[in-house]
Amino acid sequence: MNSVASVLRRRAPWMFALSLGLSLVFGVGALLDVAPLQHLNRLSYDQLSRFFTLDRDATRVQVVSIDEASLAALGQWPWPRYRVAELLSRVAEAQPAAIAVDILFSEPDRTSLKALQQTFQDDFGVQLSFSGVPADLQDNDGYLGHVMDQVGAVGARFFALDKSFSVTGGLRTGVGFEGALDALHLPEASGVLDSIPAIASQTRFSGFINSQRDSDGVVRRVPLLMSHQGIVHPSLALAATMRALGLTHGVIESGFVGPSLLLGHLRLPIDDQGQALLRLNADAERYPRSSALDVLSGALPDGALRGKIVLVGVSAAGFNDFHTTALGQVFSGARLQAALAQDLLDASLVRVPRFAGPLQLALCLLCGLLLSFGFFVNRSQGRFALLATTLIVAPLLVGTWLFGAYGIFMPLAGPLLLVVVLSGLAMVTRIVVAQRHEQRWRKRLERSRQVTIESMAAVAETRDPETGAHIKRTQYYVRAIAEELRRTGQDPDLLTPEYIQLLFLSAPLHDIGKVGVPDAILLKPGRLTAEEMAVMQKHAEFGRQIILNTASHLEDDNFLALAADIAGTHHEKWDGTGYPNGLAGTDIPLSGRIMAVADIYDALISRRCYKEPFSHEHSLELMRGLRGSTFEPRILDAFLAIEPQILAIAKRFRDESSGTRRLL
Repeated sequence: MNSVASVLRRRAPWMFALSLGLSLVFGVGALLDVAPLQHLNRLSYDQLSRFFTLDRDATRVQVVSIDEASLAALGQWPWPRYRVAELLSRVAEAQPAAIAVDILFSEPDRTSLKALQQTFQDDFGVQLSFSGVPADLQDNDGYLGHVMDQVGAVGARFFALDKSFSVTGGLRTGVGFEGALDALHLPEASGVLDSIPAIASQTRFSGFINSQRDSDGVVRRVPLLMSHQGIVHPSLALAATMRALGLTHGVIESGFVGPSLLLGHLRLPIDDQGQALLRLNADAERYPRSSALDVLSGALPDGALRGKIVLVGVSAAGFNDFHTTALGQVFSGARLQAALAQDLLDASLVRVPRFAGPLQLALCLLCGLLLSFGFFVNRSQGRFALLATTLIVAPLLVGTWLFGAYGIFMPLAGPLLLVVVLSGLAMVTRIVVAQRHEQRWRKRLERSRQVTIESMAAVAETRDPETGAHIKRTQYYVRAIAEELRRTGQDPDLLTPEYIQLLFLSAPLHDIGKVGVPDAILLKPGRLTAEEMAVMQKHAEFGRQIILNTASHLEDDNFLALAADIAGTHHEKWDGTGYPNGLAGTDIPLSGRIMAVADIYDALISRRCYKEPFSHEHSLELMRGLRGSTFEPRILDAFLAIEPQILAIAKRFRDESSGTRRLL
């Protein structure tokens, strides 16, 4: 691995530059809050919200819902405004801390007697008159406005950021804001949709009902403050909370971590745009809800609304006023306002520090430097993995602790994703460099093997000069036969590419044992006597012992073991009549069986001191006659199947001085 480390050190400059470049890319991306990192941060916020969910009932808010049961019993929406006024009066009798109406009354009540008089006058020119009806009940809208004024209810309005609506009523808020307003960059509303003048003009307190969905359709961040014509307006929940606390003013304070909204003793975190991150209870049902029907019928338990902020809204499914939250729960509009009011009263809103973006940039650069340093210093893959794991786990633990203990959410997608990418690239780089180093080492080892084998084979060749290119030809015959066997599915577990290559390298040593045969026998120009043949046959065992003796000095990767098998068994015969040990069938190693075919064929087509060369055709005819006795049938069949390849090898490595040139 020292060589791997040296290679990495040589490549350090450009690898460091790559690491720094990626660190800057991820850091700037985090600073700009680009979409992919923003999405990951949102997922992180959702998981933390679910993990640290407030598993308790909200005790300071109550939703009064105009639900399906109310509509079924009292008539479809819109109700006459006097009925809504009656609902607010009943709620006020229960002594709540504040009442907020999450309903926009942007059109006149057409069931009002005054509206009917006007319709008949306009359409038919007829003047309608009513007797016995109090004047305040002849105008439903005016009556509702009067009741909202009497109970001090907070009315709703909607601000448009990209459209202009004419102002149909006064834009009184009932509360104001002071302090470091210049530190905020509030959205500037271009228009407002308000209740009709008969209602809006009598409503002393109001708040906007704008909600804000993220790009994935989930409500996480809600607006608390917006600006219209230079005046800062509160949201409906904020206005109701200030009413419940008896406050007419809120104070904006700017700090190192970001701006805050001070409501009496409450310090509420907001961002530069006057928005707040919700921290919801475990379930929508944790925010208690009562049916408007129960309130109007007097069926509501005593004290159910006392001292609470009551949000009156329409929750029937047909109005589609529902919002998906970070908990995966769906909240109605009124319930979402109630959840925000509860967060305000509990001061449990979540803060994202103002310096979160620059901090992510700094963390990206720090992580990039640490990983680069650790990559080149730690030779152990395990220690580097530990460093990368620490750089992921430590920020996650700190971020989790800050969220749970202080309600601070630290977006960390940029540095965490950078660590994953850089550590992945580092590990891949180490693996690639190590593999290339191993490949070079293997190539050097194979060259060493080949040199060793060729040197040993050269010794045998000097003793038997008539063999000529016999060693080269048999080497290539053996490989060709083995590859054909592999192609046809023979011995797939043994005939791997590595085995075939080692077989190719080892084949030249098949006759190395001839160095132990006396020259008088080895070089005799004629047939050997029985006694001489017995000595000659010992070359197989001599070869095996020579190779094994050499192999005994190798501690690892004993590549000569296969060469010993070839040298010791290539004269064994399939029927057991061969030498030196009379092995038969599969007791003969596969390498020896393959070598026997290659060796005998080459001996037949080559000149020897005791014979002239046979032709290729005659040699094959003789070998077919030995099928099943000298040769294993399937190996001979493989040899015969590649006859053109065998001929090409014989011609390529032919002996110029022998008869093979003429006969092939």
